[in-house]
Amino acid sequence: MTEDSARERILLAAEALFAESGFDATPTSRIAERAGVPKGLVHYYFRRKSDLLAALVDRLPDEHIEPAAVVVPGDLAGSLRRLVSELDRRFTGSLGLSHVLWREADTHYVVRDALGERFQQLVGIVRSVIVAATGGRLAVSDLDSASGLLARAVSHRHATARHSGDDRPAEFDGELTFLANALSAKADKA
Repeated sequence: MTEDSARERILLAAEALFAESGFDATPTSRIAERAGVPKGLVHYYFRRKSDLLAALVDRLPDEHIEPAAVVVPGDLAGSLRRLVSELDRRFTGSLGLSHVLWREADTHYVVRDALGERFQQLVGIVRSVIVAATGGRLAVSDLDSASGLLARAVSHRHATARHSGDDRPAEFDGELTFLANALSAKADKA
């Protein structure tokens, strides 16, 4: 057994057990048993049990998207749709892990802080796409408000995706179009 495979098995076991029973109700001995490793090896890789949560946050898909990959110059709505579609594609692969972490964020600052940092990165990505699609012709306050609003909408949709069989509710596209039209009108006046 290599170090990488043992660490990977521990993380997979922790993710599955946290999903089943929650973080607080899962002892490291059960994680070791599920992973097929000695308990001491869990502590070798993860000094504290909460370090497992931090490592699981790191396993979430990278949300960094280069604006050039999604921006259609002059088409803010199309650019935002492409951005959201790419974020959705990445999120779909980590649906179970994401829900475990959002649930644990309520009681574990390590997860809450890490997810907060990821949210700020998402706001920055949305902001970059809006700037690139509109040619940077928006007031900073409008840009900041729109970036935060869309990032919150995407985050909310991902946080609640497990409760719905519909991975892209029609009303979200309407909201995205409304936001893009309002911003485009402001950019045209600038």
